[in-house]
Amino acid sequence: MPVMNLLVAFNGSDGSVAALRYAASLANRFGGHVNAMLAHSTHEVIDKRTRWIPKEARVLLDEANARILREIEARFETERAALGLPEGLRLQEVSGRVDQVLSEAARHYDVMIVGARSEADDEHVTLHPDRIALLSGRPIIVVPAGYDAGAGHSHAALAWDGGRAAARALSDSLRLLEDEGRVSVLTVGPRNPWPISDLMAHLSRHGVEATHEDFPTSDPVAETLLGWCDAHSPSLLVIGAYEHSKFREDFFGGATTHILSRTRIPVLLSH
Repeated sequence: MPVMNLLVAFNGSDGSVAALRYAASLANRFGGHVNAMLAHSTHEVIDKRTRWIPKEARVLLDEANARILREIEARFETERAALGLPEGLRLQEVSGRVDQVLSEAARHYDVMIVGARSEADDEHVTLHPDRIALLSGRPIIVVPAGYDAGAGHSHAALAWDGGRAAARALSDSLRLLEDEGRVSVLTVGPRNPWPISDLMAHLSRHGVEATHEDFPTSDPVAETLLGWCDAHSPSLLVIGAYEHSKFREDFFGGATTHILSRTRIPVLLSH
């Protein structure tokens, strides 16, 4: 079944511009449809209800917040026109908790495409791709800022540990892997002892030419995967997110977080 219905989270960042370009390329490749959403928080850094804030200052704060949103919309429109996306495509604006809003929206699409998180993003529109993958139940493709190679893949990498999250990521990405036709299966770190030959046979039956590279279980997962991708330049890395607890990942700094913060290629993330 082709990837047909795509949602782009657009917040005006360089990452979100890369995500929109990637989505346009993916839609063109599969004959799909693109929607775009600007999710923003209603949280105020300053409580304007207090009587100590003059009326004039409240007006200025409202104008500043509105200006940020209008600037994002203008950048979206510029990109939309340059990419040849339909004039009917508009940036849907939704307020609320950003990750929650996007997670709920993602459930109505095949894939959500987002830009990699940046510390430079305005706090009212900041999103966390890993949390969205965790909450939404849908695959998320994270595109790093500056990535402009399109979605014309020829070779993908699949991080495999035999766990539930990895299996979900494989299932969610299979249509893309079939289209690419060539996949490197990378096993590194602790993993399920089930024979890897069954996975290779599964990929072969889907018309995918797969090779397997095994690394010592003692090797650091994130550094090994990132180093391999830098050396071999796949067009997509497929990983399962948070096989262990999200709290543990946040507290100790896990492979998922590390990969998303340093990737140079798109990453398909599933939980």
